[in-house]
Amino acid sequence: MPRTKTGTVRRQGHKKILKLAKGYRMTRNRLFKVAHEAVLHAGQYAYNGRKERKQQMRVTWISRINAALSTIEGAPQYSRFIKSLSDKKITLNRKIMAALATDLPETFKDLVSFTSEK
Repeated sequence: MPRTKTGTVRRQGHKKILKLAKGYRMTRNRLFKVAHEAVLHAGQYAYNGRKERKQQMRVTWISRINAALSTIEGAPQYSRFIKSLSDKKITLNRKIMAALATDLPETFKDLVSFTSEK
């Protein structure tokens, strides 16, 4: 029985990695071993970056809500505002509240006044 070689399969795999490494600097876009390592690390950074982006958006929403609260006279601090929302069983997420604070400030002011009244 003749010996089979991995020529075409290996070449396809190498081409796939080198295509992913296109645009990398120096030998990272030409040499398979270096390119393979670079592609693996890039994948890890991309994965972590997707998680980081979600954290950063939450921080941005909180700062927008806090800024909107500071412009309203007699409004509570951010932490007390969130606590009063949960006490009144209002389930608005921070994304929606930040959008209200920036796009519809009057509605946000009504929400704040509703939560602060006893």
